[in-house]
Amino acid sequence: MTTDRNLPTVVVVAAGRGQRFDGEGHKLAQPFGASTVLESTLECVVASGLPMVLVTTAPLVAQAQQVIAARDIVLLPPVGSYTGEPLGMGYTIASGVAARAQSRGWLVLPGDMPLLRPATLRKVAQAMSQYAIVYPQHRGRRGHPVGFSPELYTELISLTGDEGARRLVARYPAHGIDVDDPGVLVDIDTRSDLEAARALQGEPAADV
Repeated sequence: MTTDRNLPTVVVVAAGRGQRFDGEGHKLAQPFGASTVLESTLECVVASGLPMVLVTTAPLVAQAQQVIAARDIVLLPPVGSYTGEPLGMGYTIASGVAARAQSRGWLVLPGDMPLLRPATLRKVAQAMSQYAIVYPQHRGRRGHPVGFSPELYTELISLTGDEGARRLVARYPAHGIDVDDPGVLVDIDTRSDLEAARALQGEPAADV
């Protein structure tokens, strides 16, 4: 019998301010299909059957709880609580990994990837038993999520700043797996990104 402890955990990171987004409101709260950008991303993870933890800030908690339980949410302090600066992607990833320390690895997934397919998450998770770092690629282009094996736990929980886990990907051999999923390349940073993602989903353009 497979239990959550025998599976890698998807760490959904959704703690940034989305400053590049030029529409009204937070980019993760934008309508997308029948829900929002963040909810669509979370629904994908739920459908994959993999355990999950969401790392976010207070403004997005109510939205997240439409999809997942409170026990699967790590709430970060308000931006700038300690130094007046954002805590950064590195701190966000470290918080999620530390919250699921006993996991068989971690798939780090940005919260703004609403077109990702559940099968892609499962494929990356399966490959993590063979490689220290795994990422999906579509037509030769590297995408998300990036999977990290348990042996990298100490380095993951030591991450700080805005660099995230890029230095680990640069330091250790990373293995790409081909997926027929353009959603691994689609994230939402700007209003144009949002409209392009809606078009790929087959949704008519909307004001944001």
